[in-house]
Amino acid sequence: LTHTPSPMGFLNEILGRPSHERPFLLLVVGYPAGDAKVPEITKKPLEEFISFV
Repeated sequence: LTHTPSPMGFLNEILGRPSHERPFLLLVVGYPAGDAKVPEITKKPLEEFISFV
């Protein structure tokens, strides 16, 4: 699961990174809290969204 908030400049301040660095992706890891509302989704088959050249 990835998340790309816009704008992401706030991450530089939170993480203490210099202004010339640009975050481009948040990778969410771990498990949801017991009371978290997580939507029921299903994975698409790999063949549905990938192509080999």
